Parts: sequence; structure tokens; C-alpha cells
Amino acid sequence: MPGTLVPGTYVRHPSEPDWGLGQVQSIIGNRITVNFENRGKLLINGAVVTLIAVDQEKDGDET
Repeated sequence: MPGTLVPGTYVRHPSEPDWGLGQVQSIIGNRITVNFENRGKLLINGAVVTLIAVDQEKDGDET
């Protein structure tokens, strides 16, 4: 899963929609640091959670 993401990619957490749009800050192995607009910077375990990549232009959200 982390292989499909790169720093700068916009994502959403599949089970936490209230966190809003997030931007990947770094990826080290399965550890993905994401800065979410409504939750702040969090460390996500990519082996457990499959983040949803978002095309920001189509999504319509601004960060």
C-alpha cells in the first residue's frame, strides 16, 4: 500500500471521514505520516489502514 503513495499525495482515511483531507508528509516502510485538515499530523500504519488517494481537483476540498 505505501508503494502507491508518495509525499504530497492527498488522501482520506476510509473509516474516519471527519478527519477531512490529508496530505502525506513521509513514508518509511509501512509508517505513513499524514497531516489531516481536521485532526492534525498522525502516524498511520499502512499495513493496517488502506488510505484512499484523492485527486484534489476533483475532490473539491482546499487545504
